[in-house]
Amino acid sequence: MSVNANASINSSVNKTNKIGFLEKVAYGSGDLASNIIFASITSFLVFYYTDITKVSAAAVGSIMLISRLLDGIVDIIMGLIVDRTKTKYGKARPWILRMCVPFAISAILLFSVPDIGENAKLIYIFVTYNIVNIIYTSINIPYGVLSSLITQDQYQRSVLNIIRMIFSLVGNIGINMLTLPIVQAFGGGAKGWTMAYTAFGIIASLLFLATFFFTKERVGSEGREQEESKKENVPVMVGLKGLFKNKYWVILTANGVASGVNLSVAMGVNVYFASYILGNPNLTGTLMISMTLPMVLALFVLAPFVKKFGKRNIYLAGIVIQIAGYVVTLLNPLNVSMVLIGAVIRGIGAAPGMGVGFAMIADSVEYGEWKTGNRTEGLIFSAQSYGGKAGTGLGGALIGWVLAWGGYVGGAMTQSASAISAIKILFIFIPIAVSIIQFLLLVPYKLDKEYGDILKELEERKTKQA
Repeated sequence: MSVNANASINSSVNKTNKIGFLEKVAYGSGDLASNIIFASITSFLVFYYTDITKVSAAAVGSIMLISRLLDGIVDIIMGLIVDRTKTKYGKARPWILRMCVPFAISAILLFSVPDIGENAKLIYIFVTYNIVNIIYTSINIPYGVLSSLITQDQYQRSVLNIIRMIFSLVGNIGINMLTLPIVQAFGGGAKGWTMAYTAFGIIASLLFLATFFFTKERVGSEGREQEESKKENVPVMVGLKGLFKNKYWVILTANGVASGVNLSVAMGVNVYFASYILGNPNLTGTLMISMTLPMVLALFVLAPFVKKFGKRNIYLAGIVIQIAGYVVTLLNPLNVSMVLIGAVIRGIGAAPGMGVGFAMIADSVEYGEWKTGNRTEGLIFSAQSYGGKAGTGLGGALIGWVLAWGGYVGGAMTQSASAISAIKILFIFIPIAVSIIQFLLLVPYKLDKEYGDILKELEERKTKQA
């Protein structure tokens, strides 16, 4: 069945699931809020730890990886909680309301390492980094699940998630362009970082409140209370076994790990590359905007391509374009113009994956329901979230480990030749290798062609059960 035919079936099955502009903006605001923490972790946290608080890069890398791996327990628990939540606000939105203020507080704690001994600093970092992970999980998994509850229409779901990623990238641009100037405006040093993230935390809370108040959960809310109640009580082991029967969830989770590694490394190494390869730390923001601005512009024109070619095909095309961008950078990594051109190409290539990734996960919810008879969107998003976070943790660890391997000295005016090589490996070669892995993972993904028939059969089952 063609993608266009699937779109027609989706439209006919989901006539009532129309999403207004305000609701799309409100949903996107949640990812803007999330990226105040996520973009900070990937872009500045290792730098803050090594150059502001003066702790070991290797120790920081190990803390990040261990914490991300442990975070999987919290992810699964939160997914199960969401699946069992039933309130007048729905199952996902209540958690956005409950966790928006703790989310702001965690942002402040993350960038408030006290001036104490190194071992005490590492204990503080371990504790606060894990607090952030728990709170981030508690709000971000319900936020991800919300997209699968707003609509089942495959194309509208894609548009919703494209808008989400536009807001996400706006958050990334804002954090990367404004963080250092705002830190300096607050006096610089450790105090400047704390004050900057106090302001960012307040903004994030307000954005999450907009998501809560102006979105609506529709899927499963119209005359399906009994059915939903049954599905919310799926035994834990049954739900977990169901995940591994969902081949598309397996593919997307593995891809999420790889994507997390790439994103974390690409964003986290910018400040090092600008400072020690290009010789100008002020180019950190320029590098980021050179990649993210083309990504945002590409996202604005992405929807028609999704409709015509399907999510998987444009994702694969985007990976090829990203690799081309890294190759351009490799031609002359010391030339600012070549590096920026490479960043622009990479940004264009990253747009398809950013735009359709979460929509593909949402689609796998229906496949899992069709395959196992159980709808467990909370568990699906939580387990996939863990894959992504494990990837970002591994990416952060790689930065710390590779820098330590190269003999990087935090805060030094100049670095050794081996440290410079380590930065180049992180900026170019590791992302190329991970991108190739992503391409190979996504080749077997065929859900775009199957989704229309699956959704139709699910509706027929529900009609017979009514």
